[in-house]
Amino acid sequence: MGYKDLLVVLDSAPDTQRRIDVAAALAEQFAAHLVGLYPIPSPELPRRAGYADLAALEPIYHEWCQRALEQAEVVRKAFEHQADLRGVKSEWRVVVEGWEADPALHARYADLAILGQHDPENDETALSRPQPERITLASGRPILVVPYAGQFEKIGRYVLVAWNGSREAARAVADAMPILASAEAVTVLMVDPQAGVDLPGADIALHLARHGVKAQVERTVSADVPIAEVLLSRAADLGADLLVMGAYGHSRVRELLLGGATRSILASMTIPVLMSH
Repeated sequence: MGYKDLLVVLDSAPDTQRRIDVAAALAEQFAAHLVGLYPIPSPELPRRAGYADLAALEPIYHEWCQRALEQAEVVRKAFEHQADLRGVKSEWRVVVEGWEADPALHARYADLAILGQHDPENDETALSRPQPERITLASGRPILVVPYAGQFEKIGRYVLVAWNGSREAARAVADAMPILASAEAVTVLMVDPQAGVDLPGADIALHLARHGVKAQVERTVSADVPIAEVLLSRAADLGADLLVMGAYGHSRVRELLLGGATRSILASMTIPVLMSH
């Protein structure tokens, strides 16, 4: 069973076209309905800064909103152009502030949400672009995060799966199954595997094989190298164009305090990453 509806979250940043291309290609591959969401958050900074005369700021708010809508119109044309080129059924949504602008809400009604990685050099997207980790935790849906740099004309031909036997990893594999089933090569990588992860007769390779996925299973030892570096290094060696992994196997608080593979991957990813929690 493939994806029937996809959601791509867009903004005015330069890498938006990259997300449009990835989303449209996936929608074409699976004959899925594609929704383009352009949320426009409210500029709250002046209010927090303690301005008393909000009426004096009204022209500024109006000008800001007008400019945001004009930028959204440019992106809409690019989105619909790419959808038309690929013969994809599409839908465009612009939401100006309010709870309706939360991408997590829209993601709950899609099989897969496509988001952009945060660009540390772009201060504007830091305020307007949703955090992928929050969306995967809040939506209950898998997310596909596209790096802000690089070209990804087609993803899912050569897939690396990060497997540790956890609930999150199992969820990610299930959510990525439509892509895995059509991949040319799938490698399952176990880093520092522990006893009990592979059950005799019920391991991950057999499970994938029953879905028509021929996967090569590899085991490696991190030797104190961060897990994220091990995964990205092996992905580069394999020429992988997609990484599939569970998100936040530890609590988010623990990862915020001590670091973790999820946060590290989202910060340093070099290929698109499909995550589930």
